[in-house]
Amino acid sequence: MARPFRVRWLGRVRYRDALALQRGIHERGVDDHLLLLEHHAVYTLGLRATTEHLLAPPDEVGADLEVADRGGDITFHGPGQLVGYPLLHLPGKRGGGMADTVAYVRSVEDLLIGVCRDLGLVDVGRLEPYPGVWVEPDGPAPRKVAAIGVKLTRARTMHGFALNVDPDLSFFDRMVPCGITGLGVTSLAVEGVEATMAEVVDLVAERAAALWARGPVERADVAWRRDDVDLSAFSRGEGPGERPPVGRKPEWMRVHLDTGPEYRRLKGLMRGQKLVTVCEEAGCPNIFDCWNDGTATFMINGERCTRACGFCLVDTRRPDELDPGEPVRVAEAVAEMGLAHAVVTAVARDDLADGGASAFVATIHAVREANPGTAVEVLIPDCKGDPDSLEAIFDARPDVLNHNIETVARLQRRVRPSASYARSLSVLARAKAAGLTTKSSIMVGIGETDDEVDACLADLVAVGCDIVTIGQYLRPTTNHLPIERWVDPAVFERWVDVGRALGIAHVEAGPLTRSSYHARQAADAAGSVPVVLASR
Repeated sequence: MARPFRVRWLGRVRYRDALALQRGIHERGVDDHLLLLEHHAVYTLGLRATTEHLLAPPDEVGADLEVADRGGDITFHGPGQLVGYPLLHLPGKRGGGMADTVAYVRSVEDLLIGVCRDLGLVDVGRLEPYPGVWVEPDGPAPRKVAAIGVKLTRARTMHGFALNVDPDLSFFDRMVPCGITGLGVTSLAVEGVEATMAEVVDLVAERAAALWARGPVERADVAWRRDDVDLSAFSRGEGPGERPPVGRKPEWMRVHLDTGPEYRRLKGLMRGQKLVTVCEEAGCPNIFDCWNDGTATFMINGERCTRACGFCLVDTRRPDELDPGEPVRVAEAVAEMGLAHAVVTAVARDDLADGGASAFVATIHAVREANPGTAVEVLIPDCKGDPDSLEAIFDARPDVLNHNIETVARLQRRVRPSASYARSLSVLARAKAAGLTTKSSIMVGIGETDDEVDACLADLVAVGCDIVTIGQYLRPTTNHLPIERWVDPAVFERWVDVGRALGIAHVEAGPLTRSSYHARQAADAAGSVPVVLASR
């Protein structure tokens, strides 16, 4: 079967997150992708760039400064500018030499020239010897409307183009755009083109598919709207309350109460050590199963979260100070439980400079010191994408690095308004690049389609995710996101087949599956041979 062409509109993404995501997809080289997005304001320096072309400190004008491994000089990205990153396998025997690069750049220019003309901007074209797309290139005052900076390695592409739809052009006054003096920069809006970003994205996606797709075309978008109504109305108890049910809870979702002796022992142990478990805080349906089996997931950094996701029962009041003795107590509990595989998660702590990373590091070290034979799995927040914070956790070498994507691209803003689909993928890509076994989880039953879950699985594969869990969402209270459907066990079995076909090392899929369910078995399977399980 021909390689799929996967188009993703990712919304507004920090440059560093998009670069990590690009690198992860490029390294895997599974399918062809076109990532479409806007950046937060950022100046980027290409391989030939010099800071002399930056005329004002970025922090004074509210922009980041990043170094890229693409060609070209300095450029600016920001809101109102459509950035496209094609990650393609070029046809034929192209290896990435100068002739191949020139031919590919020409194809990108053709794409953008076509889009401009579709929008009614007719007098656009090339201006030799400068790459990009120019308005009135043969006139007395040519001006650039789209910049191009690419990289080819082993006949695969990275980086791409930036089309000025309606950005703040004053940012270009603080630099020498692409190192070119005496020539101007413009936008579609300045040239009289009235088009929304969504309209431009649609045109780019359509032309890109016609130009580059060699197999089936698949598209997934994050939500477009940016007002409060589009965010989660179910956070901090602000949901609408009761609504008509989707039907009685099916038999396969019913959990039998089983407070056996091991469950009671662990509950006493947690209280005695003053520890918090996500099993209790998140209302996990598998708590009796796991606790009676002698396993639990520890939750560090307190029990109050700085985010308010629409699906989560964890307390969202102002967090307390960190407890420096918590890592040692977790390690002691792991020893007393005799765990071969310990799972450690945490609330999001955006109030901390490192997002709570240092506590993960301390807990990993404490568990390993007290329990040398115990494998340690961590389920981490995104630490706001801070590279140093994430690197600190990676350097502690957990046996499994778990970060949950939670839901499909379209529902991200509704389900977890303080997070980002692209950022979560970038966290997993960074962890994989660090040589770690990676894991993620998807909730279903909150309004997604089966095909959207398939697309999410493909995105996880693209960044090298080794383990994926898929389970039915359960509404903690009537002020949380409603259940839109009860997903039949047969559908979970279908996702098992999808996971196998995509090449995921281990998929745990079932109505009651949660991120840490069968964590030890999943880690063992992913570390040996590809195994896919369906659980009920």
